[in-house]
Amino acid sequence: MELRLLIVEDDALLAEAAADYFTGKGWSVEEAEDGIQALERLETQSYHLILLDVMIPGVNGFDVCRRIRKDCDVPVIFITARVMEEDMLNGYALGADDYVTKPFGSEELMARIRCALRRRRTYGGSNTYQAKDLTVDFDKRAVYTQGKQIHLTPIEYRILEYLALNSGKMVTYQKLLERIWGPYVSENNKILRVNMTNIRRKIGDHPAEPKYIFTEAGVGYRMAESSSEESFDLCRKTS
Repeated sequence: MELRLLIVEDDALLAEAAADYFTGKGWSVEEAEDGIQALERLETQSYHLILLDVMIPGVNGFDVCRRIRKDCDVPVIFITARVMEEDMLNGYALGADDYVTKPFGSEELMARIRCALRRRRTYGGSNTYQAKDLTVDFDKRAVYTQGKQIHLTPIEYRILEYLALNSGKMVTYQKLLERIWGPYVSENNKILRVNMTNIRRKIGDHPAEPKYIFTEAGVGYRMAESSSEESFDLCRKTS
């Protein structure tokens, strides 16, 4: 089945590069350079997924997403130059499936798309990270310890999700900062340490005797390998 993708992006070079990549993967790709053009296309065409820039001319990405959700349940992934927790909460409240921060790698974007498609049951099967008593359900965006769901803020979830998607690999502080808060974030990782402290407390992972998140002092973090590799690999990205 040929998958149809709509890219809504006013950066012509970025839109062209993304279109070339997905066309090469066998997708049918259409582009819109502003919110009005995107809504016009959606009136006459159907798509399997929409990549939607937040800051676009005419009608912004949030309003486009709001209009989309009135009519259909197509997966929507926001692409944005920055991720503020308030923006994320607004986007998820409107029904967005995910956020990808610019600049992003094509393989990371493809992994996010696979996750979004699986959430909408385009693909079958489960999609989880599992290590000892910790489970991250990417489809539900939910985290469980000993079978009990725990509450993470949107930022905390994105940090844990990114580490889980790269389980077994060292992820540097700067890489995490850029992926979660955008490419122009300060190199001061205090905000990351605060969020990591909260995550560890909530999942019951003591830094002195870690079970899930291991620290390489001065370098970054490494998540314990997932024990659910068969389903997890379908959505796993490469750095």
